[in-house]
Amino acid sequence: MYTVNIGFEKVLNVKRNMLRGKGNGMKVRIEIEEGLAEEEVIIRCGQLNDSVVSLQNYISGQGNGKRCLSLQNAETEFFVPMDEVYFFETEGREVLAHTADKIFTCSHKLYELEEILPGNFMRISKSSIANLDLVYSITRNLTASSAMAFVGSNKRAMVSRAYFKAVADRLKVRKLGL
Repeated sequence: MYTVNIGFEKVLNVKRNMLRGKGNGMKVRIEIEEGLAEEEVIIRCGQLNDSVVSLQNYISGQGNGKRCLSLQNAETEFFVPMDEVYFFETEGREVLAHTADKIFTCSHKLYELEEILPGNFMRISKSSIANLDLVYSITRNLTASSAMAFVGSNKRAMVSRAYFKAVADRLKVRKLGL
């Protein structure tokens, strides 16, 4: 294994403000392993913030075109771009993927989806994962689950009380840049 340390700006051509977080910026290290079956990028950070999520999304988008998921509707298999999925939810033993106007079944379990989905997706309850880029509003309910509404759709997903604060904080960071 070889280790190569290089300046971050030489690796990615991104805006300077993404490079500057609290402190001295980011350190980038590239490790070359001959015979590696698949490339892997690991981001280590002190806290998840908008710069880290933007970096993850940028790196994830460097593949060939839009990343798609294989989803089923009846006997037909569809390849749906991830950015068109509003949320995933479990119903019985099935995982359902909701887009603006359709519902598909997904062969992945929620914990598997958490591993493969980009940083704009987040667990919002024990049985749901939502695309935070498509969230329009959250109607808070102190005694039960809160209702999450999505842009361009009348669909709703439920945010459990246990996840509400983390979801609200993450939305503030993503939407307002706080």
